[in-house]
Amino acid sequence: MQKRRFTALIAGLFASAALGFSLPAAAAPYKDEYKLSTVLGEAFPWGWGAKRWADLVAEKTQGRIKIKVYPGTSLVSGDQTKEFTALRQGIIDIAVGSTINWSPQVKELNLFALPFLMPDHKAIDALTQGRVGKKMFELLAERDVVPLAWGENGFREVSNSKKPIRTPEDLKGMKMRVVGSPLFLATFSALGANPTQMSWADAQPAMATGAVDGQENPLGVFSAAKLHTVGQKHLTLWGYVADPLIFVVNKNVWNSWSADDQKAVREAALQAAKEEIARARAGISAGDDALLKEIAANGVAVVTLTEAERDAFRKATAGVYKEWAGKVGADIVKIAEEDIAKR
Repeated sequence: MQKRRFTALIAGLFASAALGFSLPAAAAPYKDEYKLSTVLGEAFPWGWGAKRWADLVAEKTQGRIKIKVYPGTSLVSGDQTKEFTALRQGIIDIAVGSTINWSPQVKELNLFALPFLMPDHKAIDALTQGRVGKKMFELLAERDVVPLAWGENGFREVSNSKKPIRTPEDLKGMKMRVVGSPLFLATFSALGANPTQMSWADAQPAMATGAVDGQENPLGVFSAAKLHTVGQKHLTLWGYVADPLIFVVNKNVWNSWSADDQKAVREAALQAAKEEIARARAGISAGDDALLKEIAANGVAVVTLTEAERDAFRKATAGVYKEWAGKVGADIVKIAEEDIAKR
């Protein structure tokens, strides 16, 4: 009986094929919802870009792929440095992550945090949109993720509650909140400060209570987080490092999607990233200081360093640059320096 049933089944399949019916292809089922991790919420360009990506994906896939954004790196209890590991493990499906936060797991990403490597936005673009960006994506692709686009958090400026910062000596003994990166600890230690690693969730209460004196972040973050309300009354524009973001998908998740949906997600990432970068740079580009005026209007004293003053900080951190350039890799640092010089 079983043999006759099997024979009938095979005959039926052949008949279907003969009549022009195609058999359904085997595919992994899509999740009802995909989890996207990011550090900052929608009030910031970073979080806005993540939400924009999610919305574009839903639109371009006709709702087949639904993404929910989880800000505050809440999927890893707020520990930004664990985000990339959780992404590789599949705890997180998708992320818009910072090169700084992922650098403990991917040492080459420390390139972007070498002090005073990138002097302007053209320098960032020369790296992310050139040979360096391509190499970084190749390295990430070897680590269970699919990188799709570059975004931007921005140049990180320094603020504090004590006094104007114009020289390295002004930072001596100052308690500074920094991200969870050994390179940031080394940079601020070289400047004589007392750096403390702290998640963003803990940073604002620490500033409010005076547990730390200052911090460093892009102007967009300073403004959206209203850091003037937690004692940050002195802001210095020194542009010592920039903070590129990466739009990325877990490899197993990516492989579970159809080719058409992969194309749609990639196109959505590129579009969202382009719009996010424009948003991150709004009000701070050449000839447009709207964001600075807004910050100053809240009682913040803004210091813009001269080139000579900036050189003093560059010289004070030269040893850190040299040491960490060796850790990042001499070849990729050389390519970065060449492409910035040719920008």
